[in-house]
Amino acid sequence: MIYMKQVLITGGAGFIGSNFIRQHLEKHSEDRIVNLDKLTYAGRKESLQDLEGEENYEFVKGDICNPKDVEKAMQDCDSVINFAAESHVDKSIENSDEFAKTNFLGVKVLCDQAKKQGVEKFVQISTDEVYGQIKNGSFKETDMLNPRNPYSAAKAGGELLAMSYFETFDLNVTVTRSSNNYGPFQFPEKVVPLFITNLLQDKKVPLYGEGKNVRDWLFVLDNCEAIEIVLKKGKFGEVYNIGGNQELQNIELTKKILAELGKGEEMIQKVEDRLGHDLRYSLDCSKIKNELGWEPKTKFDEGLHETVQWYKENEKWWKPLVG
Repeated sequence: MIYMKQVLITGGAGFIGSNFIRQHLEKHSEDRIVNLDKLTYAGRKESLQDLEGEENYEFVKGDICNPKDVEKAMQDCDSVINFAAESHVDKSIENSDEFAKTNFLGVKVLCDQAKKQGVEKFVQISTDEVYGQIKNGSFKETDMLNPRNPYSAAKAGGELLAMSYFETFDLNVTVTRSSNNYGPFQFPEKVVPLFITNLLQDKKVPLYGEGKNVRDWLFVLDNCEAIEIVLKKGKFGEVYNIGGNQELQNIELTKKILAELGKGEEMIQKVEDRLGHDLRYSLDCSKIKNELGWEPKTKFDEGLHETVQWYKENEKWWKPLVG
């Protein structure tokens, strides 16, 4: 079969990547996707079990830091979207080696191959954490980067490296910086699935400090839609903020999860705060709205309800992952 487009998705067995692949193929069955994933602890082939055996989907086990793996997976691909990353801040504080390697050097390998193979479009997936914290107002794409932990520093380095390939080698790079994602298939180390799965097991939820830190929450399928639009219509050499426009203090988030599961505040266990814990992230998303016509569709309470229901109905997926 001749496909319209062939897209390489790196890190497609992870949370956002797996949601993107499924959504893309539902909308564009005429395309073919190659999923290159190392299958580290947070990458799960089970997240895309329903696509196994489909002609327009291929899984390749490999490492973006390995040029041979990347060269093979990228063959005949028109576009590359790099979701592959080490992404847990706490783990980066404990040991930053893999973060520096995957989130920076892995990007270099991908860019080198994309340049060599003449890839038409390269989308680097980044994070709002590259800006650092902001007490008032919201970050614009033109604001200075000020990452404050090894994870976000490595992500900032990766996106700057990718952008340098646009400036130096005319590789058609775009960058997305999204706020905190939540939704189905998220590994239960992140706060939303951790709290949900703990409560489903009648365990308390560990809340950092007083829970005053503020995050903007973005439903994963809204983010996938935004990335799709950036892939199709984004201007090369540009960065696009993608936010949910739904900021919550962590204590507010916790109370919403408790209420959704019918639990009381006695299930909150306050724990020592994270080192260098950024107080607040906030994105100005007027650029992607005005230039590409995207804005989030899912209200937080609706997305949270859908997410809780998914974890209730998919214990087989998450139960082996929790202690």
